[in-house]
Amino acid sequence: MARSRRQAPARHFDLDEGSSLLGALRLSCYLGLTLALSPLQLVLLLLRLPARNLLPRFYHRLTCRIIGLDVEVRGKMSQSAPTLFVSNHTSYFDIPVLGSLIVGSFVAKTEVGSWPVFGWLSKMQRTVYVDRRRGTTHRQRDDLQLRLDAGDNLILFPEGTSNDGNRVLPFRSALLSVAEREGKHGALAVQPVSVSYTRLGSLPMGHRNRPYLAWYGDMTLGDHLWQFARLGTARVVVEFHDPVTIADFRSRKELTQHCYTRVAGGVADALHEKAD
Repeated sequence: MARSRRQAPARHFDLDEGSSLLGALRLSCYLGLTLALSPLQLVLLLLRLPARNLLPRFYHRLTCRIIGLDVEVRGKMSQSAPTLFVSNHTSYFDIPVLGSLIVGSFVAKTEVGSWPVFGWLSKMQRTVYVDRRRGTTHRQRDDLQLRLDAGDNLILFPEGTSNDGNRVLPFRSALLSVAEREGKHGALAVQPVSVSYTRLGSLPMGHRNRPYLAWYGDMTLGDHLWQFARLGTARVVVEFHDPVTIADFRSRKELTQHCYTRVAGGVADALHEKAD
């Protein structure tokens, strides 16, 4: 009778394994790229040229390569213009990951605009800032509708905050109210998107490695970015689920629950896949 094998414990990264030289090189290249392209993007914005929407995708693709994010795409991205992309939110890394694939603008909480460096970059991508306090929903919806009527795709994180990446938090339905109104381009396409950080180097991500990618709680952004930059590469699975419209559901809350179910299911499937 064959002897049973005891499964070896999942290995996790130790920061001592990281390379400070690699981290310094990556962040220097990232800073150089940002300084080189920001003036060009500013000119494109001032002149209102169409390339102002395309340059950020080029920038985010290079950013992913520089800092070590290997993006795997599953499913088919909506080609309707505009589309509201609804995604889970694990980290500020979600921005370059989704920005490298989608030509569009992010919807972010107001305080993001005051962040050092990242606040400036968010303005360069024409981010729509929203105040999540109660009583402001109608004004936020109108701001989003104006951008959608202009044909702009928007990327929304309805969890309202980032988390540890082990689960998807419940979606808030308030900002999806924009899908209830038929705009200039007709019924709004809403596409759920799952973003899953599945591997760190050659290792499955696991609970112990996930904090190197997830940004939450009282983590300091600068320290967190430096720690990851010193490590290897990370595999990110982005799954585009079938787009829908509000007409497919009885209410906004039902639409929100559908998006949550698809996104949470996609994340769970990606995280539980067997290692290659």
